[in-house]
Amino acid sequence: MPEISLTGSKPHLPAPGNPDSLAVGWEHWDSAISRTADPGLESAAAKIVRDGRGKALLDAVFGHSPFLGRLAANDPAFALRVLDVGPDAILAAILADLAKAPEEENEAAVKSRLRLAKKRAALTIAMADIGGDWPLDKVTAGLSDVAEGCLKSAGDFCLREAARREVLELADPAEPSADSGLVILGMGKLGARELNYSSDIDIIILFDPEVMRATRPDDLQPAMVRLARQMLRIMDERTADGYVFRTDLRLRPDPSATPLAISVLAAESYYESLGQNWERAAMIKARPVAGDLAAGARFLEWLRPFIWRKHLDFAAIQDIHSIKRQINAHRGIGAIRALGHNVKLGGGGIREIEFFAQTQQLIWGGRIPDLRLARTKDAIDSLVAHGQVAAETAADLKAAYDFLRCVEHRLQMVNDEQTHTLPDERQAFDAFARFMGYPTGEEFAEVLTGHLERVHAHYGALFGDAPALSADLGMDGDGGNLVFTGGEADPDTLETIRRMGFEEPARVDALIRAWHHGRYRAMRSTRARELLTELMPVLLRAIAGTPEPDKTFLRFDSFLRVLPGGVQLFSMFHSNPQLLSLVVEIAGKAPRLAEHMGTHAAILDSVLTADFFDPPPDLAGLRHELEANLKACRDLEDVLVACRRWANDRRFQVGVQRLDGRIRPLDASRALSDIAEAALGALLTRVARDFAQTHGHVPGGEIAIVAMGRLGSREMTAASDLDLIFVYDADPDAEESDGPKPLAPSQYFGRLTQRTVNAITAMMAEGPLYEVDMRLRPSGTKGPLATSLTAFRKYHDESAWTWERMALVRARVVAGTGGLRGRVEDAIADILRTPVDPVKLLRDAADMRRRIAREKSSDSIWDVKNLRGGLVDIAFIVQYLTLRHIGGHPDIRDANTAASLDKLKAAGVLATAHWQSLMQAQELWMGILGILAETIEGTLTKDKEDLISGALADDLVRVAGAADFDGLRRMMMETAQAVFDIYQELIDGPAADLPATDDTKDQKETLS
Repeated sequence: MPEISLTGSKPHLPAPGNPDSLAVGWEHWDSAISRTADPGLESAAAKIVRDGRGKALLDAVFGHSPFLGRLAANDPAFALRVLDVGPDAILAAILADLAKAPEEENEAAVKSRLRLAKKRAALTIAMADIGGDWPLDKVTAGLSDVAEGCLKSAGDFCLREAARREVLELADPAEPSADSGLVILGMGKLGARELNYSSDIDIIILFDPEVMRATRPDDLQPAMVRLARQMLRIMDERTADGYVFRTDLRLRPDPSATPLAISVLAAESYYESLGQNWERAAMIKARPVAGDLAAGARFLEWLRPFIWRKHLDFAAIQDIHSIKRQINAHRGIGAIRALGHNVKLGGGGIREIEFFAQTQQLIWGGRIPDLRLARTKDAIDSLVAHGQVAAETAADLKAAYDFLRCVEHRLQMVNDEQTHTLPDERQAFDAFARFMGYPTGEEFAEVLTGHLERVHAHYGALFGDAPALSADLGMDGDGGNLVFTGGEADPDTLETIRRMGFEEPARVDALIRAWHHGRYRAMRSTRARELLTELMPVLLRAIAGTPEPDKTFLRFDSFLRVLPGGVQLFSMFHSNPQLLSLVVEIAGKAPRLAEHMGTHAAILDSVLTADFFDPPPDLAGLRHELEANLKACRDLEDVLVACRRWANDRRFQVGVQRLDGRIRPLDASRALSDIAEAALGALLTRVARDFAQTHGHVPGGEIAIVAMGRLGSREMTAASDLDLIFVYDADPDAEESDGPKPLAPSQYFGRLTQRTVNAITAMMAEGPLYEVDMRLRPSGTKGPLATSLTAFRKYHDESAWTWERMALVRARVVAGTGGLRGRVEDAIADILRTPVDPVKLLRDAADMRRRIAREKSSDSIWDVKNLRGGLVDIAFIVQYLTLRHIGGHPDIRDANTAASLDKLKAAGVLATAHWQSLMQAQELWMGILGILAETIEGTLTKDKEDLISGALADDLVRVAGAADFDGLRRMMMETAQAVFDIYQELIDGPAADLPATDDTKDQKETLS
């Protein structure tokens, strides 16, 4: 007989824990061997005594587990065979025997057969575990495989019996489960293949009437209940041979009101309308384990959207965490200790590790499919891979999981009891420590408590206790009083609100009472109001910490007023107080962003991603990210929704980073422009593909999008629309497209352009992607939507106004097919390099700027676009100098204003002092414009200047680098004057010296 191997981490087999149990165990063993009267068996048993490792293993079994000792003594030939052949081959044989159930078998026979298989598997797996031959994952997988095999045998037997009673017709009598419509889902540890040693098995039994071949369809429901009861008898009824597995069906839909087996349709209806968050968590581990596996897979695929919701669902945390608190309160097991500790439900126990993984899966699994894993350690690994859990945290949790599961198994091996509690008496605890391979209880306790404390610390960091109403509100003295019930305002509450810094406590109190009465849609559910009650102290404390608490509170109220629902968001606030602080900050600083949050609350999901405050990716990274998001889209409508959701998330990220000062103003504008460019490219490709399904392709046909204005110059703000021109090209002799509904080239690309613009501007649940302005195309609103490349060149060579030539300085191709992008860029460069009459250029530029000043005059220093010395003047200077000197400096042009200023200076056509003043002004104006675009709707006129106060004023001071608000105003006035002086020196002054002309035709203002 081979020597027993030890491949586990323990250097020695466990020393016997109880001398009396050890003596009784060997006595029963020797007696059993003698009763066999088999010389060969007696010889093999004697050899075990001489073999050090073999005897040590039986010593560990007899000295710690009366249950395993009985199994070995009752079946000594089998026990010796395990020692001789090894556990792998033995378990494989057991599973093979389970799969070969005889067709002619009665219920008593199948019960006996399965119970014998279970007992032999239990002894085999325990010896492999105690001997250190199998790691934890192999042990739990082995136990799960045995449970599956027994369930399959029981299910097949019950199906054959139903067929024998002429209840069903089997598709394949040799394989009763195949195409049977009987679904047996393994839940919990069975579903995850993590079964413990003496675990119940949780299953759900469903049936699909459309698949089942029922002889009497009207009687199918009661027949399936009888089948389920028969399966339960086979699996967990105690007979002279024991039981197979305790089997629990209480995870089925509404178990107190539903039969043991329910139809797939009834289950689908339940989960769709009444399914709860704890059921979503349970379904993470669900897996078809017996019966019709294909039908089970179809059901779980249907259930996938219920389990993995599109938006982050933090309400699940509240439900699961409340269950955890109830367990702790009921069992009194929150404290961490060694003696008497419950390693499953106690502090730092297995349940905390499982909840840690499951709640993160529920939160992120809807967006990250890789997290949809059943096994706990696999889920933790995937959370690390996707940046949601630190590697060090994961290492602690996985090490503790393996250790605590081993402890759990040893506890259950002792007497085949479903226990998780360590002995609370010192002598028994020390004996168990030896079963775990430790020489003393102290050494075992030290390792045990180390794991428990690390797990509990990580779990506590993830689930901080909810704030109570008596929480400290950040004031001197006691925490005050917050009561918003009753018919009248509570005087102590009003005083508390006043002491927190609010100037109108009665107004605050009245609005909060309105919230609690469900006046707003978000507060109409009981759960939402309960969550809001819990959040009130931290909410008021956060608002009180802003520069203008009353104004911030009113803006937060406006945010709640438009919120479509409250439970999910308030649960997010409860679990992530930093998110609540951010929303309050946005409400205080950026009402426009706050309004957007209210109507698109799901956008807050993105704030909790690991990389939200990282610098936005470059254009290539954004394109790659968007393409990955669009891969799962089934049709063009899915693309439009996904594009909007992605762009909203990214724009919101830039807006928050801009307010937070994490991103420079010019970088923010570039990021917003890159987001738009990536979205346009993705949309054009997919719209063109969809369009071609009906109209085919034009021979040699290509289309490109030319961005003008702020997108062209990569200077977008949150309020920018898109100025676009669509240019196409095709073979000169192409007459029509080749699709089912052919179109002439001009019609084809005109309709494709309209379809693309519609895709961009269509109002959907996520809003439009962007507003689009196409008035800059050749001939403006009178011209075709799409312009051929030939017509584009011809128009600008022969018909374009000076303002159109100037606007083309900021033109940039941002999307297109084939080689047309390069040809359009070449055409733009050729047009801009065409010599211009410098006198006409100067006169027209000055005339246009004067006309804009008359039509869009501004009396507010905050209208940084139109005020004299603002962004329009800088644009005129850059575009005039570019067109004036591009003939001698072909590379002087750049679509971006700051880059243009650098090139103009490098070419020697812009003085260094002027360059410095204009660059400083450009950055200052763009910084202010970017913040105002996030915070204020429309142009800020003089009568609205009172909107700039408090937090918004502080942000403007910060972005400008001024000492204070008065210093900012002085800086702005000085900057505007400096820019206007340069404009007058370079354009207005020289133009005034030119002779008068009658050529004063209107020049459309679209320069900025």
